[in-house]
Amino acid sequence: MRSVIHTATRFSAAFFSSQSSRKSTSLFSAASIQLRTMAHYVTEPRGRPNSTDHRVYLKTSDGKYLSPFHDIPLYVADEQECGVPPKKFKTNEQILFNMVVEVPRWSNAKMEIATKEPLNPIKQDVKKGKLRYVANIFPHKGYIWNYGALPQTWEDPSHTDKETMCCGDNDPIDVCEIGSKVCVTGQVIQVKVLGILALIDEGETDWKVIAINIEDPDASSLNSIEDVRKINPGHLKATVDWFKKYKVPDGKPENQFAFNGQFKDKEFAIEVIKSTHSHWKALVSRKKMKGDEIVCQNTSLCESPFKCSDAEASTLVEAAAEYGEPLPVPSEGKIVLKCFSTLLQVT
Repeated sequence: MRSVIHTATRFSAAFFSSQSSRKSTSLFSAASIQLRTMAHYVTEPRGRPNSTDHRVYLKTSDGKYLSPFHDIPLYVADEQECGVPPKKFKTNEQILFNMVVEVPRWSNAKMEIATKEPLNPIKQDVKKGKLRYVANIFPHKGYIWNYGALPQTWEDPSHTDKETMCCGDNDPIDVCEIGSKVCVTGQVIQVKVLGILALIDEGETDWKVIAINIEDPDASSLNSIEDVRKINPGHLKATVDWFKKYKVPDGKPENQFAFNGQFKDKEFAIEVIKSTHSHWKALVSRKKMKGDEIVCQNTSLCESPFKCSDAEASTLVEAAAEYGEPLPVPSEGKIVLKCFSTLLQVT
C-alpha cells in the first residue's frame, strides 16, 4: 500500500472550485505522545493535557502550521498544481472526504476544533470554567465512534435548513466514524460517507454524518446505510440512543431528531455536505470578521482575506503554552457509569 502525500497549500487557489475525489489510500503511524504523523499532517500538542490551556495544533509534514477547519481540503484528491482543480466524477460513488478526528472512540473528554481561536487548534470544551466530559451512557463507554468533523464545512446559524426547519449550530459538520480502529485526536483520515442523522440540539440543526475509514477492514463491504444495518446490526440504534441521552446526566432533556430519528442515505448526506461546504466558502470570503465570530485565519487559501504567512502562524503557535506532562484528571472527569431507569424497564 502506498502513501499518498498531499500538502494543504496545493489546494490554495482551487478551494473555490467544485471538488470531487479520486479514490486513494493513505497510511498513518502513531509516534510519540508529543509528535504523531498521519499521512501528510502532524500534530503538535501544547499545554498540559487535562488542563484548560491544552491545545493540539496541526501542521503539514514539512512543518507549516495550518487550520484543521480551513486549510485541510474537504475532498480527497490527487495532488494538483496551483490553479488546476482535481478531476470531477459523474456520481457520488467515488467521493472520499477528509475527516479531522477530535475525540477517539471510547474516550470521554469533549475535544473539539476551537472555531473562535486563531488557527483553530483542537481543545477540550469548557463550561462554567470546568473541562467537559461526556458521561458513560449505559451500556456504552464514552463516545462510541471516532468522532470529529469534516474540514471546510460550516453549519450556518443564519440559514434555516429546508428539511429540518432549524438553523445551523455554527460548527463544522460532525462525523461519526464507525470503524474498528481507535484513532487519536488530530488524526486526519479519509472516509466514505454512508448516511446522515439530523439531531435537533437545543433548537439547532446538528447533522451527524455516518462514515467509515477507508483503511478499516470492513470499508469495502460498507457502502450505504443499509450495509451498516446488515453488517453491524444494532450500531445505528445505539447511535440514536447515545445522542438522545448523552446530555441527560447534565440535567437536560433528551435530544430530539428530524425525520423521526431515521437515517438518511448517502446521496442525501453528500448533498448536505455540499451545502455546508458552500456556506463555509462564503464564511472565509467575507471582508472582515465582526466581534465574537468564527476565526477564519488560514495559511493556504489565496483568495481569502484572512490568509496569514507561515511566519505569522509559527509565531502564534510558539506563543502558546509549552507542552507538559498531563495533569491528573479533574473530579468532573472521573465519571461513574450512568444507569437510567428507562433503560432497565421490563416491557
